[in-house]
Amino acid sequence: MTQARDFWSRRKAAVQAEAEAEVIAVEEQAIAAQHAELQEKSDAEILAEFDLPDPDELQAGDDVSGFMAKAVPDRLRRRALRRLWRLNPVLANVDGLVDYGEDYTDAACVIENIQTAYQVGKGMLAHVEALAAEAEDSEVDEASELDEPQEEPVAPSEPAPEPVVMVKAEITPDASEDAEITPAPRRMKFEFEG
Repeated sequence: MTQARDFWSRRKAAVQAEAEAEVIAVEEQAIAAQHAELQEKSDAEILAEFDLPDPDELQAGDDVSGFMAKAVPDRLRRRALRRLWRLNPVLANVDGLVDYGEDYTDAACVIENIQTAYQVGKGMLAHVEALAAEAEDSEVDEASELDEPQEEPVAPSEPAPEPVVMVKAEITPDASEDAEITPAPRRMKFEFEG
């Protein structure tokens, strides 16, 4: 008996979800058609149509909620928000630590079929190996140039450095006791006046 109710409750929820999806799709189509019409108009005409002030002339305390309507084009909404952020001292002083301050999702700037030297799990291994191979080739070229007989002045050889002799000190039983002295633990001291 519970399974029958469960089926019908699921069916009722699915029908309701379909109806909501249809309503949302109709609204999105209407908004898309309205945006297509507004693309042909200038910003001044759009502002006059929606009875909105010029976003560049907004002052501190002005209401920008009219620019947040779905029918208002995104370019005007962004202009109004930029002006709002410049006017509000809390929003205007960006500290530079904003992770997502720039929009890096612009698909127009993406290069198709981009090739990099980066390999997952290996990093820039091939690039580094190519640089190392070039360095070896240049060393071989330099070495082959040096092998050719040339008249070079013989530089005086530098004297070899003297070896350093390390002496191991013997520790007497009395000296080992002095060496094992541990420092006293440090403790915080608080003084209250009054």
